[in-house]
Amino acid sequence: MKNENKFFREIEIEFLVHEMKDPVSVIETGVRMLLERRESYGPLSPRQEKTLKRVLRNAQKARSMMYGLLEIGRSQAGCFTCSSFQLVPTVQDMLMEAVESVCPPVFDQINALDSPEEIHAFLSSQCIYVNIDSEVSQLELNQDEVKFRQIAGNLIKNALHHRKERVDIGLGCRNRMIWLEVSDDGPGIGAEHHETVFRRYTQIKDSDVLSRTGHGLGLAGALILAQSMGGTIEIISQKGKGATFRLTLPLALNPQDEDLPSSTL
Repeated sequence: MKNENKFFREIEIEFLVHEMKDPVSVIETGVRMLLERRESYGPLSPRQEKTLKRVLRNAQKARSMMYGLLEIGRSQAGCFTCSSFQLVPTVQDMLMEAVESVCPPVFDQINALDSPEEIHAFLSSQCIYVNIDSEVSQLELNQDEVKFRQIAGNLIKNALHHRKERVDIGLGCRNRMIWLEVSDDGPGIGAEHHETVFRRYTQIKDSDVLSRTGHGLGLAGALILAQSMGGTIEIISQKGKGATFRLTLPLALNPQDEDLPSSTL
């Protein structure tokens, strides 16, 4: 009975995602028309244009999230699309998307900056620190990029959402395994809940106002994706002392596809 309930719940989610694609597409198309066909719909003030662009970006993100839910099902069914992509720019892209989603005013200020150095300095001033080991600066992965982006984005957004002040993001590689470590100084997670946060449709219930809550799919889905790619996600946390989530993945989903000099690893 339990397995049947799980099966039907997953079918319901897939059906819901499928049905939501059309209304989200209508929103996206409508906003695009207002932005791109001003000769037909009238001029926009700078404030209106800024608001519509944010609506458009978030409609696109909603569509991406829906496909992300479907991607979890694809992973469990053994469906992958492997390609070579650079690790560092991909993580930087997901950091910007996470900042825009969780901290829109910070993202708006970043958009006014010109150079990577300025962006790095500004993020540090916002207590968002990025530490990249030199050996991964030009490193490429041969993995499913869509799934990797979903995992990285989820871990970074989770940290930004729960931090009190600080988030640390680290990237490195050892023994042909890359690692992405994301830490926050938030409420932390007691040892008794370390497994719970990775269970689907399960939330942590706690009297602490800052306790971690959510729809119960994010971290669970990230772990499913990571394991399907030959990796895993570990948690290091104590209640009241922040949390660190560490993703480890092989350089290539299929070892025979690796074409990376061992001296750099």
